[in-house]
Amino acid sequence: MSATAIDVGIARKNREGYADPTMYQALTHLQRVEYGYRPLVYICSPYAGDTESNIEIAREFCATAVARRVIPLAPHLLFPQFMDDTDPGARGLAMFFNRVLLSKCEAVWVYTARVSVGMRAEIEWAHHLEIPVTYFDAGFEEVSVGA
Repeated sequence: MSATAIDVGIARKNREGYADPTMYQALTHLQRVEYGYRPLVYICSPYAGDTESNIEIAREFCATAVARRVIPLAPHLLFPQFMDDTDPGARGLAMFFNRVLLSKCEAVWVYTARVSVGMRAEIEWAHHLEIPVTYFDAGFEEVSVGA
């Protein structure tokens, strides 16, 4: 794992724009002592259909992820706040955003109790990008899925 993937949010340069490796290392150390390392994980769970129930599933999955010391990223909890999932153009744009965000993650966690068409696309993207995919059942326990 590269240092840049781990030390998100810590500038490598000082205010004047010069490299400051000593300060960078000190701040990185303090960050790790305080919070430990937490990878960014893309949360892949259904949205369309019973959105109320699916939003609750995504929230619970994210809470589980935080409890397991990862940073969850669930775009389907964000984009529907201001984009219309029933509008094909807006949905296509949101799926594009999802792919960009997924590419920034170190792993993808998939809720397997119900896999939607959108989720299948996200899983395919993860495999194409060689991002590890972990599968979880309805109780948010890790499960093995045959290839």
